[in-house]
Amino acid sequence: MATAQLAGSLISARNLPSFSGLRPSAVKFSPSVAHVRVGGLAKRSYTGLVVRAATVVAPKYTSIKPLGDRVLVKIKEAEEKTDGGILLPTTAQSKPQGGEVVAVGEGKTIGNTKVEASVKTGAQVVYSKYAGTELEFNGSKHLILKEDDIVGILETDDAKDLQPLNDRVLIKVAEAEEKTAGGLLLTEASKEKPSIGTVIAVGPGHLEEDGKRKPLSIAVGDNAMYSKYAGNEFKGKDGSDYIALRASDVIAVLS
Repeated sequence: MATAQLAGSLISARNLPSFSGLRPSAVKFSPSVAHVRVGGLAKRSYTGLVVRAATVVAPKYTSIKPLGDRVLVKIKEAEEKTDGGILLPTTAQSKPQGGEVVAVGEGKTIGNTKVEASVKTGAQVVYSKYAGTELEFNGSKHLILKEDDIVGILETDDAKDLQPLNDRVLIKVAEAEEKTAGGLLLTEASKEKPSIGTVIAVGPGHLEEDGKRKPLSIAVGDNAMYSKYAGNEFKGKDGSDYIALRASDVIAVLS
């Protein structure tokens, strides 16, 4: 008879270490995969738990000062209703990827040059999805992240107005083909998402070792081909798709 041995571990938030002024909160558990041998065959089984927790800053602390090239962003609350006023369940609420800069570090040093942060307090920014460290401060969710993880500044609620930072560019994605070469109509599921679009905004460029920015070789109006899984995707108010990515993820300019 085949036998199986399965080892598991249970991690509780109560067993996590706590520090002066900080305590674990919003604990999320995700399973990790291990291999179990059953009758000579390798099977996959979920055995462990990985803990991801936001940090709560105790009320006795009244301010947070980011260091270096880090910034503190107050996260924009997720929408709880659709445009038609229908309440969304928690699982259907899209996690926001933007917020307001509430504090900035002193900047970073490149060579002998001191470079200040390119974002200022009060700016409305969009950041990379998995960037930074989440924390709760003064009853609100915040994020401490490196300035380079900020995709761009967005002062409106329309993606087409995004101002890319550093070496990033904003591209309006070309529409997918509606028909095959033979004239057959394609369903939404069978339409292949294009990796081609028109550049509508570019950042100031990459910082060189002398602290100066090198302008990008990509210009507004270029038809660009980019890596398939690169960047951050957005939906504009006009229904068009947009993507913000690094210039290095643009693999060709079409003409």
